[in-house]
Amino acid sequence: MIAVLAVIGTLLGSIITGTFQHLAAGRAERAAAAEQLRRDRLDAVTTLASAGSDHRRALWMRGEARLRGAGDVELEELRSRSHTTRSAITHPLVALRLLVPDPAVHATAQAMVVATYDMVDAATSIEELTAAQDAARAAHDHFIDAAAAFFSANA
Repeated sequence: MIAVLAVIGTLLGSIITGTFQHLAAGRAERAAAAEQLRRDRLDAVTTLASAGSDHRRALWMRGEARLRGAGDVELEELRSRSHTTRSAITHPLVALRLLVPDPAVHATAQAMVVATYDMVDAATSIEELTAAQDAARAAHDHFIDAAAAFFSANA
């Protein structure tokens, strides 16, 4: 009788230990998945912010060259460079829209991109180009602030 109770006790102990190990493994997997999602979200934000800055700089150089009467070869090179930087915005913008569920982050990201794109046609003088760049930079800062608020709320 004692042997039967010992076997039953051992079996129950094994079942309980296995259940706890299974639950702990599930928690570890969920924590790892949540951390990976956080890294992916942060990467989308930082990549988009960086691409926006690169594009803003390329458009500044293009606009400044046009205003000072640069030659066709230089203008075409700068135009090509700005097309490359514009293209670099697409991937992180899509990733951000898919990974970050916050409407404020989406809206400020879109506003940043549009304000940057608006630099192309905004300038008939260096003052207008500077104002357009300042507006794009401010939109960039609003995007960063909205993303920071999202990450703080979801920490």
